[in-house]
Amino acid sequence: MNIDWIGILMALIYFITLYYTIFWLLGVLKADQGKPRIKNFPRVTVAIPAYNEEDAVCKSLYSVLALDYPKDRLQVIVINDGSTDSTLSRVRDVASSGKERDIIIIDQKNSGKYKALNKALELASGEFFVCLDADSFVERGALKKMLPHFNSESVGVVIPMLKVADPKSFIQKVQWYEYVINKFYSSLISKLNCLHVAPGPFSIYRTDVLKSMGGYRKGHNTEDLEIALRLQRHGYQLVQVTDSQVWTNSPRNISELFAQRNRWNKGSFLNILDYKSMIFNRKFGDFGLFYLPLVFVSGFLVTLLVALTLYSELIRPLFSTIKNLSSVNFDLPTYFSHISFTLNLLDIDYYRLALALFIMSVTIAIVILSHSLAREKIGAHGFFPLLSAILFYYILLGIIWMGVFRDLIARKWKRW
Repeated sequence: MNIDWIGILMALIYFITLYYTIFWLLGVLKADQGKPRIKNFPRVTVAIPAYNEEDAVCKSLYSVLALDYPKDRLQVIVINDGSTDSTLSRVRDVASSGKERDIIIIDQKNSGKYKALNKALELASGEFFVCLDADSFVERGALKKMLPHFNSESVGVVIPMLKVADPKSFIQKVQWYEYVINKFYSSLISKLNCLHVAPGPFSIYRTDVLKSMGGYRKGHNTEDLEIALRLQRHGYQLVQVTDSQVWTNSPRNISELFAQRNRWNKGSFLNILDYKSMIFNRKFGDFGLFYLPLVFVSGFLVTLLVALTLYSELIRPLFSTIKNLSSVNFDLPTYFSHISFTLNLLDIDYYRLALALFIMSVTIAIVILSHSLAREKIGAHGFFPLLSAILFYYILLGIIWMGVFRDLIARKWKRW
C-alpha cells in the first residue's frame, strides 16, 4: 500500500492552520467594551530614536509636535544614535523653530536602538512613554484616542493601527494590504490578550512599568517583540486599538523586504526561545497554551508548506513529465498525441476542492472585514497587489523563513 506522506503532511498543516483561524475568529465573538474617552491629560514622553534617518525624521518630529494634546503635557526626546548623515542637524533645525516646546536632543555614539530608548527613558518625565520610529508619523488625535484605553492597571501598552505610508512601488502596495489584514488579526487576538509584539511606531507604555521591568533589552534586534513578551510574562495586557492611525515607510523592493523580514523573523524565533518557559504554560492562559506555540512553529510550518507545495505542484509533476517524455525518446508530437483531456466526476478530489472553497471563503471574509476595520477601500492600491498579497506573498515570506533558518545555522546576525 502506497502512503501519500506529502498529502498527509499538507492535510496536517491545513488542519493546524484552520484550528488557529477559528481560535482567532473567536475574537469576533468577544464584545467590544465601547470607546472610552479621555478624562484628563497625563504627561506623556515621546521618544524618537534615529539612526541615519535624514529623509524621514523631520516629518516624524513635526507629526509629534502637531499632536492634538496640551503642549505643556508633552515631552519630546530625540536620540541621534551616532548617525553619519545630517539627521542631527535637521532635528536641531526643527527644534529651534519650537523653542517653547519641551524638546530634548540627545547625541550619542552608535549603541543600538534599545540603548537609545533607555537613555530617553532615564530622562522621561511623563506618566506614559511612547516610542516613535524615525521613519513613521502619527495622526493628530492619536494620544486622545489611545490614552483612555489605559482604563485598568493591568494594561501595560496600547498599540495603534499601523499602516504603510504612501505606497509607490508594487512591493510597497502588497505590504499595504498585508498591514491592513495583519492589523485585523491583531485586533482579534488583542481581545483574547494574545498579542506578542508592540511595534515601534507609537506604542504607548506606562513609564513606571517599563522602568520596573528594567527598560528595553536588545532582544535580538527586535526590542519591540521582546518587551511585549516580557509584559505578557508579568501579567500585563497588550491592547490593540483601531481608531488611531500611524503610518510607516516600508521596504521599496524585495531586497529591502528580505533584510527587514529576516531580522523580524529571526528576532521572533530567538526571543520566543528566550521565553520558552511560557509555551504550553497554563499560567499564561490562551497566550501560553495556544498562541505562543503557534508563533514559535509558524516559521517551520510556512517553510514546510512552501517546500511541499513546490514539490507536489511543480517538482513532482515536472519529473513525471520528463519521465513520460523519456519513454517516447522525447518525441513531442507522439507525447502530446497521447494526452487526452476528459472530465470524470469520480476523478475530482472533492476533499481538496472543499478545502480550497472554504479557504477562499474565509479569505474573502477576512479581506472585507479587515478593510472595513481599517476604514480603507478594497482595491485602493490596485487589485493585482491585493491578489498578490493573498495568493503569492506568503510564499515569498516562506522563502524568507528559509533564509532565517540558514542564518541561524550559520549564526549570522544583523545590527540596527
